[in-house]
Order: sequence, then structure tokens, then C-alpha cells
Amino acid sequence: MYIIAGLGNPGSAYEKTKHNMGFLAIDNLADKLNINVNRIKFKGLVGEGRIGSERVILVKPQTYMNNSGESIREICNFYKVPAENLIVLIDDIDIGFANLRIKQKGSAGTHNGLKSIISHLQSDKFARIKIGVGKQKTGQDLADFVLSGFSKNELKEIEETIDNAALAAMEIVENGIESSMNKYNKKVSK
Repeated sequence: MYIIAGLGNPGSAYEKTKHNMGFLAIDNLADKLNINVNRIKFKGLVGEGRIGSERVILVKPQTYMNNSGESIREICNFYKVPAENLIVLIDDIDIGFANLRIKQKGSAGTHNGLKSIISHLQSDKFARIKIGVGKQKTGQDLADFVLSGFSKNELKEIEETIDNAALAAMEIVENGIESSMNKYNKKVSK
């Protein structure tokens, strides 16, 4: 069994923002798998289905980004899923815009959602699929940047990356993280 969590902030004000890449990727994955992510459980919106023969739980924590670990800990504890069977989809300001980076484990870096999960699970040994949202302009507040939306041109490009993030999560479940990294760890050339 795998838990696939997309991080973001609940509410329509945050719906299409850079910080909600995880939610958007979960929505994309849910569409591909015909899973409704609409039950309120474990401080999140949850849906259940299968990728191949493997049972998967999709979750969008509703605790706001900085407290995502509360929801993730509850669901992992309930299903007795080890950190190694957790996949987290997130935005990332430290990789190029529309780039995808898959990592098997590691530190949280500057991401407060990951910091929360690592703190609550007491482990950093979970897969993360990072969606590059670019860097803020010099002097621009980080919170303002990640809570802003995309231009029309950016939206088209980021939608393709979101689609690839969902496919990367499926690949991890079906064929392992190495296979997913080889297929989907890509840099967009500018």
C-alpha cells in the first residue's frame, strides 16, 4: 500500500497558486485513476483506489501547508504505512520553472510542508516529486510569490509538468523510484 499526498492550502483563494502544485498534481492523478478525493478523514481530503495491483490512498491535507505533517502522520499511522511507502508531491522554488525533480529521501530544504512531515514522521525516508515554480523577483516576499498565480504562458507549461508529476507517482508505485527518476527527472531547457 502507498499513500500519495499532494501538499497545498485549502480554499478557493489558493486554488491555482504556485504553492498548490501538490493539490493540482493529486487532482490530475485522481482523474487518471478515476478516484474521487472527497472524503474528509485524517485532517484531509482522501480517496482510495489502485495503481496496478497496489492499493493507494490519495490525500490532500487540509491543515494548510506548514502543518501538513499532522494529516500525513495520522493517515500513515492508521494504515501502518512506513515512510518508504509515502510519496509527496510539492512545489519547489529551488529548481527551474516547470522542471520536475524526484528524490528518494532527504532534507526539507526551504519547504515548510516537508519540514512538518519530517518532524511528524521522524523520518525523511519518503519519496518526493518536486514541481519547479521558479524563483521570486529580487525584493519580492517569498509568501507573496508562492501564493501568486501563473501567467497564461506559464500555465500551459506548468500543466504539462503537473501531468508528468502524476505519471511519475504512478511509475514509482508500479516500477520503483529509480525507474521514475530515470523517466521523469527532467530539466526544461530555456
